[in-house]
Amino acid sequence: MKLIVGLGNPGKEYEGTRHNMGFMAIDAFADSLGYSFEREGFRGEYTVINSDSFDDKIMILKPHTYMNLSGESVREAVNFYKIDIDDIIVVYDEMALPEGSIKLKANGSSAGHKGIQNIITNLGTDKIKRIKIGIGEPPHKNAIDWVLGKPYGEGKEKVDDAIKRAADALLTILKRGFDFAQNRCNSAK
Repeated sequence: MKLIVGLGNPGKEYEGTRHNMGFMAIDAFADSLGYSFEREGFRGEYTVINSDSFDDKIMILKPHTYMNLSGESVREAVNFYKIDIDDIIVVYDEMALPEGSIKLKANGSSAGHKGIQNIITNLGTDKIKRIKIGIGEPPHKNAIDWVLGKPYGEGKEKVDDAIKRAADALLTILKRGFDFAQNRCNSAK
């Protein structure tokens, strides 16, 4: 089984915020395949895709533990289904990337992102595949207000496009492999 995790915060007050780009990308991905998040468990909501289009079943998970404790939900799903680390992909927002960009990365540090850091801590490895959606640096010093704020105007158009490209990247990973998708997506301008 493969596991795709979108990071974000549960609740209406967080819908559409920069910190919920992971949720939005996996919503777009699931929707493109005709799936919705109808199950609850592993301290989140999830769906399982079982289609002849893919070699394995695919679990798509939205942790409801809030961003900074995302790893607790992920660890429960990984342990229950005995999912190999190599079969996990995490999608989340990244301030260090320009707004509206996406970047696929096979492993590495959290670069200060508390959600991915909690996953690294809970799984005991940084060898986790990821898709980062760029939200850009805040124009002011308050990073919390920035990530919990909603993009607007041209910024919203950019991140909406990035969410679509992240969902497309997930499909490419499942059909052609992570390396192929990384080369294709990271070299696209």
